[in-house]
Amino acid sequence: MSDFKKIEKKWQKFWEENWQELYGTRENGIKKYILNEFPYPSGSGLHIGHAFSFTGGDVYARFKRMKGENVLFPMGWDAFGLPTENYAIKTKRKPQEVTAENTAMFKKQMKRLAFSFDWSREVNTTDPSYYKWTQWIFIKLFEKGLAYKKEMPINWCPSCKIGLANEEVVDNKCERCGAGVSRRNISQWVVKITDYADKLIGGLEGTDFVEKVKMAQINWIGKSDGARVRFKIKDLRFKNKVLEVFTTRPDTLYGATFMVVAPEHSSVSEIIKEGGSSPSAQNDRAMEIKEYVMKARSKSDMERTELSKEKTGVFSGLYAINPVTKKEIPIWISDFVLASYGTGAIMAVPAHDSRDYLFARHFNLPVIPLIQGCDVSKESFDAKEGIMCNSGFLNGMTVQQAIPAAIAEVERRKLGTRTVNYRLRDAIFSRQRYWGEPFPIYYRNGLATPLDESLLPLELPPLDSFQPSASGEPPLANARNWTYRGYPLETSTMPGFAGSSAYYLRYMDPHNSEQLVSADANRYWQDVDLYIGGTEHATGHLIYSRFWNKFLFDLGLVCKEEPFRKLVNQGMIQGRSNFVYRIKNTNTFVSLNLKDNYQTTELHVDVNLVENDRLDLEAFRKWNPEYETARFILENGEYICGWAIEKMSKSMYNVVNPDTICQRYGADTLRMYEMFLGPLEQSKPWDTNGIDGVHRFLKKFWRLFFDKEGKLDINSQTPEEKELKILHNLIRKVEEDIENFSFNTTISAFMISVNQLTDLDCHKRMILEPLVILIAPYAPHIAEELWSLLGNEPSVANASFPEFKPEYIKEQTFEYPVSFNGKLRFKKILDLGLTIEEIERLVREDEKTKKYIDGQLIRKIIVVPQKIINIVI
Repeated sequence: MSDFKKIEKKWQKFWEENWQELYGTRENGIKKYILNEFPYPSGSGLHIGHAFSFTGGDVYARFKRMKGENVLFPMGWDAFGLPTENYAIKTKRKPQEVTAENTAMFKKQMKRLAFSFDWSREVNTTDPSYYKWTQWIFIKLFEKGLAYKKEMPINWCPSCKIGLANEEVVDNKCERCGAGVSRRNISQWVVKITDYADKLIGGLEGTDFVEKVKMAQINWIGKSDGARVRFKIKDLRFKNKVLEVFTTRPDTLYGATFMVVAPEHSSVSEIIKEGGSSPSAQNDRAMEIKEYVMKARSKSDMERTELSKEKTGVFSGLYAINPVTKKEIPIWISDFVLASYGTGAIMAVPAHDSRDYLFARHFNLPVIPLIQGCDVSKESFDAKEGIMCNSGFLNGMTVQQAIPAAIAEVERRKLGTRTVNYRLRDAIFSRQRYWGEPFPIYYRNGLATPLDESLLPLELPPLDSFQPSASGEPPLANARNWTYRGYPLETSTMPGFAGSSAYYLRYMDPHNSEQLVSADANRYWQDVDLYIGGTEHATGHLIYSRFWNKFLFDLGLVCKEEPFRKLVNQGMIQGRSNFVYRIKNTNTFVSLNLKDNYQTTELHVDVNLVENDRLDLEAFRKWNPEYETARFILENGEYICGWAIEKMSKSMYNVVNPDTICQRYGADTLRMYEMFLGPLEQSKPWDTNGIDGVHRFLKKFWRLFFDKEGKLDINSQTPEEKELKILHNLIRKVEEDIENFSFNTTISAFMISVNQLTDLDCHKRMILEPLVILIAPYAPHIAEELWSLLGNEPSVANASFPEFKPEYIKEQTFEYPVSFNGKLRFKKILDLGLTIEEIERLVREDEKTKKYIDGQLIRKIIVVPQKIINIVI
């Protein structure tokens, strides 16, 4: 295996020429749809995290093919998105060109790593033949009333004249130009995912998702049973006006001592217009409120609701009437209340809600405890337990009794209604960008009208500039003749999650120009048997895909209500950073164990310049012009770097390029090492220092097949029992571990077995040939080469997985400890099939027994089968 590069090149060429036969779907076998989340093809290429996830999926897919199953293991590109558009603007290139380059680079890297994707089913979300079906689904949503337009707040950069995604806002400033960012209401397309809230919760019961993901989705949807309660505003200028709140705790109405409305609440603009509670205060009050509202617009929802932040607010000058106590309570305006949740107004119960408590203490508002014996002198009592007090007709009830009783009383007194509320909001479905799917919508006399389906796809027009128009409209407003029959087309584009919400269906029938997926293809593949993806998508892509699938199921277009049967979340590969230590005010760097003798500054260094924490001094000098004249204080002639486990990031210089590892160690070593790092679902640190051990193991595995001169050395001798035992223990282990995604323990078992077979100097075909099949899912290049050298063709990928035979691992003998009067003297290996009488006879006849009894009489021999033998003398 000295020339792994030659071996890899040979077999990658073979796979390229025989891809469909080896990795395409078959005519028979149990269907197995295995899917890795398709990646966003960034300009930086495939990273170690991608390689880890895809290797896990590939090992499983190769194993299932060997088990005779009909495997669908496709790959494609989630290629629309903000980074590509920003890069295109920066470099004055077209997003189409950038995307084509990036996908080509990703695909080349994937093939180098021997991922057995069925490339005949490749999809790209930016391909018009693909996004035709994204547009088609949107029309269906629109026709069913599940897509509509609404004024929604967005992050707005007044300088760039564009809406910004949250990740483009840094410290309330535009990442592009540094200008201050504000919130601005614009008309956005919205998808009514809330209509499916209950179905999204209920459907989780039939899925094999980890509990953490299920709970994340349930909490994200946030179903709450409670009541809407009306509070009358006490002010002649707001006669008959009420503030309606949603509360899950109507039992706490007696403790509501003030109200808070969101700055965006419809009543706020009326308050600004009408002013405060007296004519002399109107202008000052209105100005104060207006200024506060403007400040709130510059904050994100996350900033506004952060528990640790200091509470801010402004008194509206108005009062409401608590419907059960009949007392006046002040109405405040504060940004910790969001217009998008509930009604945008809350009744504040500071004794039993931590946010309300902090606000009340800050503004010196009353706190009334409602639970007997609770202490609210320093913090709120938020637990839903205890006996009610200070609560009128609820006094003496437990909290759990009081909640339904309060809801019933609210309805009886006609103060409000029983209501179910959801934290889940309808999803904003439009972006003021170029690089996304165009909406198949035109405006006829101002009315949104879908294009006829026969006109799909509506393709993105070519543009010279991807900047917004002079008036701040989206880039498509700059397109020539962006109209349909003289009517203007929609100028916003769809969001990043649009193209990924049904891509798993398109893989089933990717070349069908008449349907998203044919009924026959969908009935056969049904759903994804195994979906491998990151937990970061639990409340994003995953929930949208489930929503789209349920919608298509309701239309009768797919046969399964849930798209993914089993979900495995791969863990994150963390970076292992390296550090150098620069003596302050110098260009001298001191080695790790000497740094305490100096005043130093710790600096990240590119991990590709470091091996086993030893710095390549010349490479370091060339890495940065600043370090060309660097001097070093070494220990034992070497510069030892410090290290730490951190998030893998370019800024920390700890990003590992798979190409670099492949160039040095080979793709099989990288694949096996990634699987050896730890369980698929655990996060684990990348440490290039450990890869040498896996590389040495593969060399040792290779040597099993050759003699000392490097010639193939395989014989047809019948294996011994111990050799068969090693093999079949490994067969069982590999099969169990792959089924349970415990790939790391399989690698350990391989290492043990190879050591054992090496010690036995085993060169028997009946042992080594199955060994090649076992290792093939992990190290396909080496396995293909050995399979060929053993005289097999065309490919180990078509081989059947070895059958585990339990009779070969059954113990035929047992090593008994032999004691004399309870003292261990020696051990004796005996066949398991012997009777107790035969065991006694063999022990009596043993020369060691004669030595230890030394002529004494044996009074009794005690035999406990497969445990001990004790001779009483």
